[in-house]
Amino acid sequence: MPSRTANTALPSTLKRSPAKAQRTYAKTLAHAEESYGPGERARRTAMSSLKHSFEKVGDHWEPKARRGPSDPQAAASGDAARQGDRPTYGGVDAQGQSREALYARARELGIPGRARMNKAALAEAIARRQ
Repeated sequence: MPSRTANTALPSTLKRSPAKAQRTYAKTLAHAEESYGPGERARRTAMSSLKHSFEKVGDHWEPKARRGPSDPQAAASGDAARQGDRPTYGGVDAQGQSREALYARARELGIPGRARMNKAALAEAIARRQ
């Protein structure tokens, strides 16, 4: 059962997202708060769980085509993951999409210089634009 904190502290992007995304975040936050206590670590855990199934598109989250890590930081495990030295791309699913799909999205957002960008650069530019 999600905690009261999880329901009242829902990030604004999740308020505009599907109910499944809201439930995923709230349930994970409640469990993380039981383990770690309320705070930043619990919120990061909940956001990481959300990113496995959903991708940030504009001002809301949408279901991904396939579940899994969305970026190199989420794919790391153990001490390497805790160091946080890998890019996160702001919720953009760089791992599960082709460069062409990211390029099409960059075109929709009107990102200049997208033709010369690699997959990582496209994901970063999309995250900044959103």
